[in-house]
Amino acid sequence: MNGNEILRIVDAIHRDKGIGAEVVFEGIEQAILSAARKHFSEEEQLEVRIDRQTGEPALICDGAMLDPELLGDLLGRISAQTAKQVMIQKIREAERDSLYEEFLELRSQQVSGQVTRVDRGTVIVNLGKIEAILPRSEQIRKENYRTGDRVRAIVLDVRKTGSRVRVILSRTHPDFVRRLFEVEIPEVSDQIIEVRSIAREAGNRSKVAVSCSDTTIDCVGACVGVRGARIRGIVEELAGERIDIVRWNDSLQILVPNAMQPAEVEDVILCQMLGKVIVLVREDQLSLAIGKFGQNVRLASKLVGWDINVMTQALLDQQLDKSIEGFCVVPGITPELAENLVSQGFFTFDDLSVIEPDQLVEMSGLTGEDCDTIIEYADVESARLEIEERIAAEQRKLAASQAEAAPRKPLKPAAKPDEETAADSDGGEESPLTQVESVADESGDSDAVVESQIKLVVGPEDTSLPQEEAVSPGNSGDSLAVVEDV
Repeated sequence: MNGNEILRIVDAIHRDKGIGAEVVFEGIEQAILSAARKHFSEEEQLEVRIDRQTGEPALICDGAMLDPELLGDLLGRISAQTAKQVMIQKIREAERDSLYEEFLELRSQQVSGQVTRVDRGTVIVNLGKIEAILPRSEQIRKENYRTGDRVRAIVLDVRKTGSRVRVILSRTHPDFVRRLFEVEIPEVSDQIIEVRSIAREAGNRSKVAVSCSDTTIDCVGACVGVRGARIRGIVEELAGERIDIVRWNDSLQILVPNAMQPAEVEDVILCQMLGKVIVLVREDQLSLAIGKFGQNVRLASKLVGWDINVMTQALLDQQLDKSIEGFCVVPGITPELAENLVSQGFFTFDDLSVIEPDQLVEMSGLTGEDCDTIIEYADVESARLEIEERIAAEQRKLAASQAEAAPRKPLKPAAKPDEETAADSDGGEESPLTQVESVADESGDSDAVVESQIKLVVGPEDTSLPQEEAVSPGNSGDSLAVVEDV
């Protein structure tokens, strides 16, 4: 292997594999060194150098350079297979590192590829240089893929696994919505409109907060497009996922009502110490503000970065009274301190257990020891209530399972009129016949009693028919049949 051959190898690998020439030179040097070690003792210090201009290799042993002819003779006798394996390994490692760096720069960026196969729900996507993986957990709900389908996703993660690079894709990450906005909406890609925050539950609903420094541009309208043309393409790519576009504002007093849309908000109360917001709505807006399974308030909370509690004014008043009453039993808490705590948003013992001691000292004027006692008491009470709630939940679950497992009694078939009469006469519930007879015995006038019983069963007298026809056997109804027997 002379210098020209080495230069040709380096150039070919550099162009075909996209690997730096220096990396290839180092790989060849390592291959020659690995093969040469088999012909020298372990005590001898070996070093291989290749001239980067001429490609001529040089072997140095214990600081002395060997004769080039001796090196050529050595290279001719050493195992070519060993040198080849080492060089291939180095080239693969270099190629892996190159791919890793390339796709590492694409993290959170959108890529497109073709499905090559589907293995137990995991989709393998060909990105050209590499095959990436789209796991089931990163697929939008109800999506199905077949070989040959085109897929758009973002690069979620890049990992080195042995001599290969593993690229993980995602279609459920909020950044996928951000990249679709950049593709479908020119103002977003040109950074005229900025996507400030995204909250997403993939396959169901997303909330996107946008803003624009140019006051002449309606950022929400620009994202929606004429008759929804722009947002429609994004919704179709997301398999029909609903997208709420809201206007961003640095003030939570404005941002929170925007995030709670389509519900109408009456008031916003900020609880700075706990990082939560109390949103007051009317009774008729309560279910809309919470959303199905709490989805609307949950997404709004993610969008603004604060916990949101939705209440009506009546519920808030009840909670305030309940919390003040509960805090007053804590040793060291006065009614005034309880009201102050509740006004800051501390409603439960769990809230009180996470308060910073210095904050409580500042609010109460108590000593640090007294405040530590209050916080410790709240922590114990919070744990006790949590255990009680867990036990109650388990009991409800057990009762529900027992109710489902309990055998159901079969329904009794309806008895025939004759059977009902016979059952009544056998000592069961007193039949209409027995009732009539008992009344007749007391009054002494059975005809009058029978007439009154007929009117009770039939209802108001029908003047269109004679009285006899109203109770004739030809009329339908078991009740009438019983009375007719009387």
